[in-house]
Amino acid sequence: MADDRGRPQRHGPASGSRTTAVQRVLDAYTEQRRADLGRPLRVLDLGGGTGGTAVPLAVAGHDLTVVDPSPDALFSLRRRAAEHQVEHRVRALQGDADTVRDLVNDGPDAAFDLVCLHGTLEVVDDPAAAVGAVAALLAPGGTFSLVVAQRLHAVLTRALAGQLDRAKAVLERPDGRWGEDDPAPRRFDEGAVLDLVRAHGLTPVHVQGVRVFTDLVPSALLDSEADRAALLALEEAAAAAADHPLLGSLGSALHVLATRD
Repeated sequence: MADDRGRPQRHGPASGSRTTAVQRVLDAYTEQRRADLGRPLRVLDLGGGTGGTAVPLAVAGHDLTVVDPSPDALFSLRRRAAEHQVEHRVRALQGDADTVRDLVNDGPDAAFDLVCLHGTLEVVDDPAAAVGAVAALLAPGGTFSLVVAQRLHAVLTRALAGQLDRAKAVLERPDGRWGEDDPAPRRFDEGAVLDLVRAHGLTPVHVQGVRVFTDLVPSALLDSEADRAALLALEEAAAAAADHPLLGSLGSALHVLATRD
């Protein structure tokens, strides 16, 4: 069950380039997987909020189940789906990581081709239990898409802002927070995330740090479309730089795709 420290801001301006990078990967994956299966995918978005991930997938022709604890978010999801004329492809259920298995454990949607857990693992009481719950809902050959906030990015940004005590706390605390006034409920390290995924019988097939530079470049230096395009190109180059894995660890978020055998 999610705690009461607040939900991450997943779809505001600060998360735009992160959302775009993740969506691009999901679009490529779902297109290939639909070709392999010969049908639309059955997708579960746990903590899917207002549908920033779910609605584009529904527009692409897939069938979505969104589980979220917030009735307001689910209302916005239904409205967004209706605006895009895909309400028949989106099922909205109120619940969380503790109740998701009971909500979807019957009928044709009991096993999913894709399960998304984006910006949600930070706020659950037990991350391992949440991953286990969604892994159990994957169909054989299904894929788990996980997006989590990363520790090292916060260390670097706090240090560059001159908040050295906070940077040190983020680095040393198990939860990756600088203190009780930190708006992030939890941050993760790449190695720990991959270990967690593997512990539940999933095999990572894609690991990408996203939003590596965007939060580090002062907005005053991005005063033209050419500057913003150059920053986007740099982000894309960092995402593709397999020879420089450290760059991925410096992204504000980590995106992992992992498959069930």
